[in-house]
Amino acid sequence: MTVKTLILAAGQGTRMRSSLPKVLHEIADRPLLKHVYDTSRGIPDNSVYIIYGHGGERVKTALSELDATWVEQKQQLGTGHAVQQASQFIEDDDTVLILYGDVPLLKQATIEDMLNNVDERTLSLLTVTLDDPSGYGRIIRDQHHAVVRIVEQKDASESELQINEGNTGILAVKGGKLKQWLSRLENNNAQNEYYLTDIIEMAVADGLTVRTTQPESQDEVLGVNNRAQLAYLERAYQAEQSLRLMELGVTLRDPARVDIRGQFSRLGQDVVVDVNVVFEGDNEIGANVSIGPNCVIRNSVIGDNVEILANSLIEEAVVGESSRIGPYARLRPQAQLADHVHVGNFVEIKKSTVASGSKINHLSYIGDSEVGSKVNIGAGTITCNYDGVNKFKTIIGDGAFIGSDSQLIAPVTIGAYATIGAGSTISKDAPDQQLTLSRSKQISVNGWQRPVKQEK
Repeated sequence: MTVKTLILAAGQGTRMRSSLPKVLHEIADRPLLKHVYDTSRGIPDNSVYIIYGHGGERVKTALSELDATWVEQKQQLGTGHAVQQASQFIEDDDTVLILYGDVPLLKQATIEDMLNNVDERTLSLLTVTLDDPSGYGRIIRDQHHAVVRIVEQKDASESELQINEGNTGILAVKGGKLKQWLSRLENNNAQNEYYLTDIIEMAVADGLTVRTTQPESQDEVLGVNNRAQLAYLERAYQAEQSLRLMELGVTLRDPARVDIRGQFSRLGQDVVVDVNVVFEGDNEIGANVSIGPNCVIRNSVIGDNVEILANSLIEEAVVGESSRIGPYARLRPQAQLADHVHVGNFVEIKKSTVASGSKINHLSYIGDSEVGSKVNIGAGTITCNYDGVNKFKTIIGDGAFIGSDSQLIAPVTIGAYATIGAGSTISKDAPDQQLTLSRSKQISVNGWQRPVKQEK
């Protein structure tokens, strides 16, 4: 079966109250249109065509990586008119699937069920039964429960408005039949638009059977027309992601307070995630990992048996097994920690390697550095890696001890098992196994008196 997927993405979305085209608004850091595209690409032997209009060039630019043919709808004259713009790409033997760029949560399994219902004598239609179908076209069936037509809400009678089976607009049909019906569409309706839904009545008149499919959840077919609907579908998506994690063996302290905005290349057993944790991008999480509250992990690799304490940010970093991070730690891009490393509160590490067993526990900045194994870096230590124009490297050998409140002015090398005295400013290499320090002489001034405020 050759499938041509047409994604209708030309709507302006005025109720979003935004300069951003509606299909570029995001759920889980992905544009609505990208969700629809990604789902459709899971269908075998499938070509994707995106019908765009409002803000089209901006949409094309934002999603230029998509393997799709872009088709412009210069005037927005209805869904039928939108599909007409792509008719030149449709062959008679194609199975044409119509999707919508603002309906992001449709599942591939639902699409496959629909496609299995398509042949030369059938049209496949996705419908949904709702307690309140306001805004949806109603499915009109005959006494044999066969679909005979769809009536839009604005054109429906009072009795038709009582029907709770709604049309999602999502359908699949053979290309030859679709092109025939598109050529016969008229705009004699309250909106003066060419409704794609009119082809249902044409199909019935031509002797085709309309087979209906319903989604597992109505959330699959809900569209986004305003900010409230966007927020609702974000939570629906996140609830689904949380359920999937728990099915894979992850403990979520509160499934409603975890956000997954990406994927996991690896997810080990017995991971525990506390509240308000955000996962972004592509992450690898090892076994027996504990993640405290209010942490953000983005495009990172976390080894087995790692403990990440509260309020830590890990971005494009690697954390080796049995390490402890936080609380209030920040690992910036290209921070690479080996096993059994401790990074404590208010420590920031950027573009640096830290070897096994080293500790940086308090109030320190390590940038553009190579830190050896079993190094102890005291509170308030700063690697001064930037002179205002260029950045330079600091190298700290194995077993070194850096006293608190030290400044290491790069480029500089601290030798293996060297000790840097607290409060030192080190601008020259420090030799192995020696104490190096730089301090001004401490003095006490006898008889000195603290200034007293003068009364006016």
